[in-house]
Amino acid sequence: MFKITVVDKPTEEVWILQGQLTGEFASELSANWRRSRDRSSGRPCVVDLSDVTSIDRSGEEVLLAMIHQQARFVATGLYTRHLLEQLQARCNGEVKAD
Repeated sequence: MFKITVVDKPTEEVWILQGQLTGEFASELSANWRRSRDRSSGRPCVVDLSDVTSIDRSGEEVLLAMIHQQARFVATGLYTRHLLEQLQARCNGEVKAD
């Protein structure tokens, strides 16, 4: 199960993701993200991952694409914060050892 809620604010879009960011749900998020970014008129985007319960490789790739497009993230879980740090390092061309 996966849920995407987008809250339009005057200065930004807030995406609240809930559930498993895996497989077909990652594909759904990617498609929605591309459509939204095409019509966002350059507003910043905040992605709240606080209620995401799991992320697989396809979910990581979607998050990496979001990072490339300057999304900011909110994450409360230790694993999710660590994963975002690793993805940010990949985006910046850094190599981090675990």
